[in-house]
Amino acid sequence: MAGSDTAPFLSQADDPDDRPVPGTPGLPGSMGNPKSGEPEVPDREGLQRITGLSPGHSALIVAVLCYINLLNYMDRFTVAGVLPDIEQFFNIGDSSSGLIQTVFISSYMVLAPVFGYLGDRYNRKYLMCGGIAFWSLVTLGSSFIPRERFWLLLLTRGLVGVGEASYSTIAPTLIADLFVADQRSRMLSVFYFAIPVGSGLGYIAGSKVKDVAGDWHWALRVTPGLGVVAVLLLFLVVREPPRGAVERHSDSPPLSPTSWWADLRALARNPSFILSSLGFTAVAFVTGSLALWAPAFLLRSRVVLGETPPCLPGDSCSSSDSLIFGLITCLTGVLGVGLGVEISRRLRRSNPRADPLVCAAGLLGSAPFLFLSLACARGSIVATYIFIFIGETLLSMNWAIVADILLYVVIPTRRSTAEAFQIVLSHLLGDAGSPYLIGLISDRLRRGWPPSFLSEFRALQFSLMLCAFVGALGGAAFLGTAIFIEGDRRRAQLHVQGLLPEAGPADDRIVVPQRGRSTRVPVSSVLI
Repeated sequence: MAGSDTAPFLSQADDPDDRPVPGTPGLPGSMGNPKSGEPEVPDREGLQRITGLSPGHSALIVAVLCYINLLNYMDRFTVAGVLPDIEQFFNIGDSSSGLIQTVFISSYMVLAPVFGYLGDRYNRKYLMCGGIAFWSLVTLGSSFIPRERFWLLLLTRGLVGVGEASYSTIAPTLIADLFVADQRSRMLSVFYFAIPVGSGLGYIAGSKVKDVAGDWHWALRVTPGLGVVAVLLLFLVVREPPRGAVERHSDSPPLSPTSWWADLRALARNPSFILSSLGFTAVAFVTGSLALWAPAFLLRSRVVLGETPPCLPGDSCSSSDSLIFGLITCLTGVLGVGLGVEISRRLRRSNPRADPLVCAAGLLGSAPFLFLSLACARGSIVATYIFIFIGETLLSMNWAIVADILLYVVIPTRRSTAEAFQIVLSHLLGDAGSPYLIGLISDRLRRGWPPSFLSEFRALQFSLMLCAFVGALGGAAFLGTAIFIEGDRRRAQLHVQGLLPEAGPADDRIVVPQRGRSTRVPVSSVLI
C-alpha cells in the first residue's frame, strides 16, 4: 500500500505462527508467485480497467489537484507576507494579528468534518468546485475592507476556510482511489510539494505585488482570479473514480459506507491514526507559528542589529525578509518532502515501521535547529537563516508520509472522515491557536519591559521558543505510532479484501477455533 517492502506487509506478523493462508485473494501467493515478495499491484492496463481512466488522465487529475493545493496555501500565506502593513493599516497589536490566522484555521477546522462526511458519500468533484468558487469570491471581497472595520477582515478570513475545508479533506482520497503502492506514495509526494511551495509563493506574491502596486490590498486580489481557473479545471478534467476499487483489484462489488458514528468509533480504536494525528498536530503548531511570525521576527531582528530602519506608524514596512523566507520555505519544502519520501521508501525494505520512524526523526531533529535559529537572531541574521533552513527541511519530511499512513491504516469508505478529523485535531491543538498564542505571550512579556525595539524583538523571540518543545512532543507521538503501525495496516487491508468483517457496535471480536471449540477473541489478538 505505501511503498516497496521486500516482504509484503500482510505477511509481516509479530508472531511467526500468525501468517496468512497462501492463495488468499489479494495476498502474495494467490497469483502463483510466492517468491516475488511483493503484494499484487495492478499494472497500467489493470488500473485503467478498474478506474475507467487512462494513466495520462489520472496523472492530469493529480496535476489539477496539485495546482489547487498550491493555490490554497498561496492564499493562506499571502496575508503573512504583508502582515506588518496590515498591522499598520488597522492599527492592531501582535495578539490581534495572530487572531487573523486563528479565525481562518478555526473556521476551516469546524467545517472539515462536514465536508469529510459529504466526501465519503457524495460526488467529490462538485463539492470541491462549490467550495473553491465561494472561497475565491470571499477572498476578493476581503481586499476592499476599510481600516475601521477590522472585525470584517476577521469574518471574511473565517469564511475563506470553506474553500480549504472542501478541498483538503477530499483531494487525497481521490489520489488514493487512482493509484496504489509506490505510485500512490510518489503522487502524494508531488501533491504535498504544493504545501511548502505554495506557502513560499504566498510570501513572495504578497510582498512583491504590494511593492509593485504600492498597496498591500492588491496582494489579496491575485489568488481569486487563479481560483476561477481552478474551478474550470476541476469541472473539465477531474472525474470521480470508484472508492477503494484499486485496492480490491476490481471495480465490484463496491465497499458500503457505514454510519458516521460507526466511522468515528472505528477511528477512535485505531491507535496508528490517533498517534500519527497527534504527531501531525505538533507539525501544524510549529509551521503555523513560523508561517505567520517568522517574517515579522526577522524584521525585528534586523532592526535590533541596525540593518533595517524601524517600521513607523503611517509608513510602508520595507523589508526583504518575507521574500527571503518565502524562497526558503519553497526550497526546504521541496527538499524535505522529497527527502522524507525517499528515505522512508528505502528503509521500508528492512523495517516495516519506517514511515512513523522517519516522521519522528524529522520532528526531533528539527527542534534543536529551530531553537538555535531563535537564539542566534540577535547576533547573526545569516546564522538564523541557516538554522531555519535546516529546521524547516527536517520539519517538511512529514507532510507526504503522514498522508500515506492515514490512507493505508483507514479503509476507503471512511478516509474523507479520517482526513477531516485529522484536520480538526491538528488545527484545534495546532495552528488554529498557535499564532494567537505566540502573539499573546509576546504581548504579555512586553508589558513587563520598557517600550523599545529590543523588547519587541525579545518578547517575540522567547514566545517562539515554545515551538521547539512542541516539536519534540510530536516526535514522541510518532515513536508511539511505530508500535502499532503494522497491525493497523494489516487490519485495513484485510477489510478491503473482504477477509475481515466490520466490527459490531459492541466490540471487535471474531470467532476462531481454540482448544477444540469456537471462541470469540479480539481481532487485535489475531492480527498483532
